[in-house]
Amino acid sequence: MPGHRSITEAEKLAAAKLGGIPIRREQMAVVANIHRAASAVRQHLENSVLRGSDLTWTAFVVLWVVWIWGESETRHVAEEAGISKGTLTGVARTLEARGLMRRGGHPTDGRLVLLSLTGEGEELMRRVFPQFNEEEAFVAEQLDDDECRSVADGLRRVVLQVEEHGEERRRALLNGAEPALRRSGRRPKPKA
Repeated sequence: MPGHRSITEAEKLAAAKLGGIPIRREQMAVVANIHRAASAVRQHLENSVLRGSDLTWTAFVVLWVVWIWGESETRHVAEEAGISKGTLTGVARTLEARGLMRRGGHPTDGRLVLLSLTGEGEELMRRVFPQFNEEEAFVAEQLDDDECRSVADGLRRVVLQVEEHGEERRRALLNGAEPALRRSGRRPKPKA
């Protein structure tokens, strides 16, 4: 039965399962470890810093985006936070109810909503971010400054590859067709 396995155990199991399948193992390791690192770091930061301020990872990222960018349209915040506009709506309402965020109308386009931090939201970010950064330093403690720069640069190049060439690649893989609509995971009930 699967349970918590170390990264070394997971890599050994994958190598054994994939055996003679012709794959690009080094590239697979990069992507798998990006995912594992992101999950481990997210869980650590939620449990060590964010929970004490009653914040989820997503709420923190939304606050961060608006804190750094200033007042922003919801579509831009959702895109930068890597979440859907629907998810952002729920998060923004929760943060607004807590007095951390303000939602307001756009001055020239009534269809658009702008998000900004309240004074309390600004204060929260000024208080929480130094603690968050201390845990970032803890997470990267095994790396010296040059290694941190090298890892950051490599990950930045991965992001740029997807941002600059991902759409073209998706079109090629789909022979020009539009991607299927995202699903919630539910499947329609079979017709009787």
